[in-house]
Amino acid sequence: QVQIVESGGGLVQPGGSLRLSCAASGITFSRYVMGWYRQAPGKQRELVAHITSGGTTTYTSSVKGRFTISRDNAKNTVYLQMNSLKTEDTAVYYCNAALITTSLPWGQGTQVTVSS
Repeated sequence: QVQIVESGGGLVQPGGSLRLSCAASGITFSRYVMGWYRQAPGKQRELVAHITSGGTTTYTSSVKGRFTISRDNAKNTVYLQMNSLKTEDTAVYYCNAALITTSLPWGQGTQVTVSS
């Protein structure tokens, strides 16, 4: 059974940092390009970063230079280090496979709120 569990969200002031973690089970993790997505209230879910099994990373322009995605294939875990956070980064963050036709089951996500 495939399960994805995100953690690490919280409330942070503008300019602050958070590190998100995502643990996946029930899949051959190393076969998947993994991505972090986010969904803000009233907006569609967007892919903000993804990473290949070999570690090649890609970022959407709004987070480039501030967010870093990484993965540990031995631990079936993908991370998102978020620095210089802005109020517009407020969203529920999810991880899932990227660049794939059919997504894995979605986890519950983790809420990130950037506010003073």
